[in-house]
Amino acid sequence: MHSFDFTAETSANGVRERDFTVGGVPGVLWSPASGPERAPLVLLGHGGGTHKKWPAMTGRAQRIVTGCGFHVACVDAPGHGDRPRTAHDEREIAVMRRAMAAGEPVGPIVVRYNAHLAERAVPEWQAVLDALQRLPEIGADGPVGYYGLNMGTAIGVPLAAADPRITAAVFGLFWPDPLAETARRITIPVEFHLQWDDEHIPRASGLALFDAFASKEKTLHANAGSHKEHPRFEADSAARFFARHLGGAVRASA
Repeated sequence: MHSFDFTAETSANGVRERDFTVGGVPGVLWSPASGPERAPLVLLGHGGGTHKKWPAMTGRAQRIVTGCGFHVACVDAPGHGDRPRTAHDEREIAVMRRAMAAGEPVGPIVVRYNAHLAERAVPEWQAVLDALQRLPEIGADGPVGYYGLNMGTAIGVPLAAADPRITAAVFGLFWPDPLAETARRITIPVEFHLQWDDEHIPRASGLALFDAFASKEKTLHANAGSHKEHPRFEADSAARFFARHLGGAVRASA
């Protein structure tokens, strides 16, 4: 059993924010400042080059906490945020930077590096989930969702395939290889986000990953715009998705 410690706490706008560590992995848990004794949990995976408190993460967490009354947790992925980079991390980042500077495609590098990060991150996430489910306000039998785009999908797909505690997921903005093979083992409800004009991920590639999920209920959200123009209103859609599948209803303020 990994050690679990809360290290800081703040509260604002109806959201209680608690920093924690599990086995040395830093994370943050957002919870309703008041509400029922127990509520569902959504795990939030951040994108590459960002961290657990990146504005997109705090914004999505705020919507889910205030809109659904759920708990939301995010941890720094290996080599991100407050975690040191390994020599392998440094080499891959250097290769990506050289490719970008030369105007070369970075997709193959990102896919390879993210697959490596996922191998490290999946068991970490499972240890974090073990620890969070020991909290009385979450509980061992409460419903769990996962929400992650970009690198959050690269980590989240193998995590959802490996851990049956996750019963609904929002993915998107990633290449199909090698994730498609794993996606075929996923049967939980999935909402999938795709940018129609993504300059990094060809449209056909995004559609191929969506198609690979074996879920009987899966929904494709395709929005106009480039890779970084993913619309903010999709966070509201994700909140509605989790309310529908984890229990509860979205409040009017979401």
